[in-house]
Formats: sequence, C-alpha cells, structure tokens
Amino acid sequence: MAAERAYKSTPHTRKGATTTFGSRTDIGCLRDHNEDSLIVTPPLFAVADGMGGHAAGEVASEIAVNVLAELAPAHPDPEALGRAVEEANRAIIRAAHEGRGREGMGTTMTAAMLEGERLIIAQVGDSRAYLLHQGKLQQLTRDHSLMADMIEAGQLTPEEARTHPNRSVITRALGSDPNTQPDLYEINVETGDRLLICSDGLSGMVSDADIESTLARVRDPQRCASQLVNEAIANGGHDNVTVIVADVSGFAEVRRKKMARKTKFTIALVLVLFAAIVGATAWGTNTYLHNAAYLAEDNGKVAVYRGVPGDVFGLSYSEHVETTDVSVDDLQPGFAERLKDGWRVDSVEAAQELVEEYRQDIAARTQPGNGADNNGNNNANAAPNASNSSTTDNQPTQGGAA
Repeated sequence: MAAERAYKSTPHTRKGATTTFGSRTDIGCLRDHNEDSLIVTPPLFAVADGMGGHAAGEVASEIAVNVLAELAPAHPDPEALGRAVEEANRAIIRAAHEGRGREGMGTTMTAAMLEGERLIIAQVGDSRAYLLHQGKLQQLTRDHSLMADMIEAGQLTPEEARTHPNRSVITRALGSDPNTQPDLYEINVETGDRLLICSDGLSGMVSDADIESTLARVRDPQRCASQLVNEAIANGGHDNVTVIVADVSGFAEVRRKKMARKTKFTIALVLVLFAAIVGATAWGTNTYLHNAAYLAEDNGKVAVYRGVPGDVFGLSYSEHVETTDVSVDDLQPGFAERLKDGWRVDSVEAAQELVEEYRQDIAARTQPGNGADNNGNNNANAAPNASNSSTTDNQPTQGGAA
C-alpha cells in the first residue's frame, strides 16, 4: 500500500472491493501551505493534521501516513492498527532528532479500516470520525483537546468551544511523547451507513447538523467530500480542511457476486438438464424408431416394416424389411382390417413372429378334414354309425321226428 498526499482542490475517488469513497483536501482561506495528509487505500483510510509550522507540520503528517500505510494490517485488526500508529509516533520523534522537520513538530492521526460491516479506528488528536447511520450523524471519536475536556467538565458548551481562543489546543498528538497510545474503537456498521473522517478544518467550521444534512443529501461520496470542503471554505476556511467520505456497502457486493454465481450456476444447470432431456429424448426416440416395427399390406401380401407408419414431425421413419408370402385375403377379417393403418409391434422379430402365427392360423383353417373349407365354413360330413348288433332267434330249435 502507498500513502497518498493530496493538496488544494485535488479530488481522489476510487471504488474498492466493498467500499465506494471520495476525498478532498484544501489549503483553506488563511494558510499558505497545507499541513494535512491523508490515506485512501481501502480498507485503510486516514487523516493526519500536522502542526509545528512551515516545513514541520506537513513533514510530521507525511511521516505518519507513510509509516501507517506501510505497517497497517491487511484486514481490520485494532491492536495491529494501534501498533502501526504507535510506530508512526516514534518515527516522527526520530525524524525531529535527525533534523528532518523541527523539534516539537507533531500531527493528529485518525486511521480507520473498513471492511464488510466491520469498522476499526485508531485515533490521536482532534481529527474526527463520524458515522451517518439511518440518516443520523454520530461522532465516533473523542477529541484529545482542551475544549473537549472543558465541555466534559461542564465548563463550556459545544457552541462556546467553537469560538474559544484556545480551541486549537490539543492534549495528545503524535511526535510529542514516545509513549503516546491511540484510542482504539471497534464498531459494527451496516450496509447503507456512511463514514466521514475529517480534520478540524471541517468540524471547526461546519456544524454537525450541517455535516449531517450534506452527508444525507449528496449521495455520490466524491461530490459529498467536495461539498463539505466547499462549506468549510464558505464559512471562512480558517484552517486546512481534509475530508474522506466512505460508503459502507458491507456484504452487499459479496452477496451480489454470490447471487450472480448462483444465477450463473442455475442457468448452466438448467441448460445442462435441458440438453440432457433433449439428448435423452432424441436418443429414446431414435432407439424406438429403429427398434419398432409394423405390419402393413404390400400388393396383397403382408409386409414387415421397421419404424412407425405415417410421419413424425413431418418426417417419415419407415424402412421396408420384407414382403412375406402371407396373403391378406387369407387372413381373418379382424387381422386384415388392422393392417390398413399399420399394425404396430415392438420389433421386427415380433412382427415376424406375428406373421408366423398368421401362417399357422391359415394352415390350420385350410387343412383337409379339419372341419373347415377353404372359406372357413364348417362341413357336416359326419359318417353314419354302423350297427354291429346280431339278431337272436328266440324260437326253439326244431329236432327230427321222434
């Protein structure tokens, strides 16, 4: 990851894997140089507001973002992000001792990592992180400033703090104490939420109510960031102003990709199943047409055909196999009638077996002495019964004369 340094009226906008964001930094109306630095490399976003004068504040903020960009974790991890901020603090102190910048230079640092619906923040100083949730603005971080301490103690109101002469005094910053530690925040956000990270050049010039209105009204994050900077400048632009606006798309993109993959898989599966059904139907039809057979008349004889009679979808699936020696006229009337439209059977072998049955039937009906003539009529030619009984003479046998 590389840090990005943005100067006056230089917009930055990109679309990360799950985050759409925009950013802008501006010198403001009163300063002659910009001491703010920022990082916009999803999932890492950060704003550093340098202090210490020319050639010092900007050095401190730039060191801070460079070290942070190098050491920040790849995914949200509050402890690891906190350690990166602590190392940025030590790097600024070393640089001052080595003559880079000036002794006493420092910077605020508000670093956030946004991934999915998880947000972590490491913060030192008074650069703020806000969250617009369901149209309502929430300040996520607590300022390390004299004004924040006085407001919490009940010594000032937020409105009074906005114009207080010590409003720029901060109580914690990077570069002043080697033991400085950031405040760490871990927040669950939702799809549709909007994250704002800004230097006090925005929060000190534009009220929270107006910030809320702009965040809710301007939907494009880059236009929104630019609009917020414009409002700070319109209100006086007393300081450098830096703004990052990041929309929480959470798992929406993941769900969209998952749904797209599921849809593609479903379509592919339907196509495969359709192709399988068509293929199976075609195979089954082809197998049936090549195995089926039927009997029909061919010039007065019973003929065997492979296929089916007539047309199928306008095509003929019929192949002549043989014309038998069986005459249609010799068939019984019911058999002959069925041949007119084609007598379908399961196979050529079944057709040939049926023809053989015809032959046997005809032979049985035409065999002499079988009780039927050539026309199938019964004959009454039964032979008369012969009488083999003998006549008994009941008269007595006559003898000779006594």
